[in-house]
Amino acid sequence: MSDSYVIEVSSQTAGIVVRDISGYRFFAASHRFAPLEGQIFRNAREAERAARRLVTGQTLQMAS
Repeated sequence: MSDSYVIEVSSQTAGIVVRDISGYRFFAASHRFAPLEGQIFRNAREAERAARRLVTGQTLQMAS
């Protein structure tokens, strides 16, 4: 299993997620994805879904 993944949404790089002790931390590639900056996700797929929700204007559910 990889320690980092590039997250893309509609052919646009949203950011990368890097594995740490708590899960996968998101680092935004542009201001559009800044609301996800620093969030921890259980896996890369969860981070990708959050980035897609952000693009489509859906409300983000912050991880606890």
